[in-house]
Amino acid sequence: MVVMTKIRNTGHVLLTSVRRGFLQHLYHMDISSTARIAFGAYLDKTNPKGISIGDESFVAVGAMILAHDYCRSLYKKTSIGKQCFIGARSIILPGVSIGDHVIVGAGSVVTKDVKSNCIVAGNPAKIIKENINTTKYGKLI
Repeated sequence: MVVMTKIRNTGHVLLTSVRRGFLQHLYHMDISSTARIAFGAYLDKTNPKGISIGDESFVAVGAMILAHDYCRSLYKKTSIGKQCFIGARSIILPGVSIGDHVIVGAGSVVTKDVKSNCIVAGNPAKIIKENINTTKYGKLI
């Protein structure tokens, strides 16, 4: 059973690495080689060069990172810092900049820039805790 778990985990890491490489090279997104993007996450392919994800950050399943707004003809850069966690089904709107060591709660809608070292949640997302620190893939210390 332990061997099967190791095989599954290794396969998952390999497949997510292939997807990240696909997004980097085909769409020219600025995604760190140490970042992880869940298969169910949506990264805006209408303005792919507008997406930047930092080292050791994790984008969970169902999260959306947008870099354009069709209705307003808006094409902006959306960036996520180092060691961040973007929760499941959260939405990062175009032009938002998220600092380093930030946790975005599940289902949050981030409409404004988020400074480093904090947790945000809600719709619209608001700071609920400051002066935090995270490790690899946004795990809270």
